Formats: sequence, structure tokens, C-alpha cells
Amino acid sequence: MTESAGEGGAGDRAEARASSPATRGLVTGLHLKPEVPSEHGLPKPSVLETRIRRSGLEGDFNRYRHEEKRDDEGMAVLLMPRETIEELNREGWPVRPGDLGENVVSSGIAYNAFAPGRHVAIGEALLEISKPCTPCDNLYLLPYVGSGRGPAFLKTMVDRRGWYARVIREGAVRVGDPIELLPSP
Repeated sequence: MTESAGEGGAGDRAEARASSPATRGLVTGLHLKPEVPSEHGLPKPSVLETRIRRSGLEGDFNRYRHEEKRDDEGMAVLLMPRETIEELNREGWPVRPGDLGENVVSSGIAYNAFAPGRHVAIGEALLEISKPCTPCDNLYLLPYVGSGRGPAFLKTMVDRRGWYARVIREGAVRVGDPIELLPSP
């Protein structure tokens, strides 16, 4: 007996794969900024490689996480899909990778595929998504935002600011490394 596409056959499986978000992609950017007294951490310059430590990317300092959140390990790394940055560009916001304070920019995995509790393999490191990042008025510091456009930009960034993650396993990461969402543990 052969399966037909209408009875759970290959056609249905192909359609399910096409409609489910991708779980594999690439690291297209790594961003960090060392501590500079009296400066905020935006934008974060790019690097080609670094190590992900329990506290975050080696060489990165996040004043908000350190001073306000007491080095919350659930906020060690901020992930952002490149596709979200491209969406913002199409909407008229000239966001560049690193502008929003993100540490890792991925491509190939949709924003809504990330979710709290999901594990993410990045290079040699393993992370666990902890929570979405909430837009804050530090984004007003971006030259194309400012105080005049700040409220509109914050509204635009709701549910698109990126995902915080805790570090489960430390390791090296490079631009071009694979990034993969793993099945929920």
C-alpha cells in the first residue's frame, strides 16, 4: 500500500518542514565592548572571534547587567537574528549589527524560533535562552534615534530587542560558526 500526500505522506512532511522555523544557522557577527568609564555599551564593535564565559563574552562589559542586575547569569549573552536587523532597516531604522547591544548575531533562525528554555549551540559553547530583552531608553543614544524618535523606536523594538541567554558550557566562538537550536531538554 502506498501513502498519498493527503494521508500523512511525504507531501505533509515536506509542508510541515517548510512551515516550521529553521533551527540551524550561522554566526554572522560577534560584538563586545570593554568597560569604558562613564560610557554606555552601545554600539558594540565587532570582533571575529572570542570566548563565551559564564559571565558573557570575554572582553565585554555590560554596565546595566553589572550595576542594575548584579551580574545576572541569565543575561550573560544577548542574541539577535540578522533577519530582525534587516526588518528594522526595511522599516526605515538604519540599525547595524552591534547597535542594539547584542553580542551574537545569527542568520538562518527566525526571531520567534528562540524561546526561554531552548538550548543553543554556538561554536564550542552551549547557551540556554532565559528571556527576551526589553527595550530601554539607552537606545536613545543611537545617532539615528535620539530623544525625538526614541519613543517610536522603543515601540518598534517591543518583542524584537533580542534574547538573553545563560551559559551552560563555555567555549570559543567565531564568525561563521554554526548556531543551532537544540530540542528542549
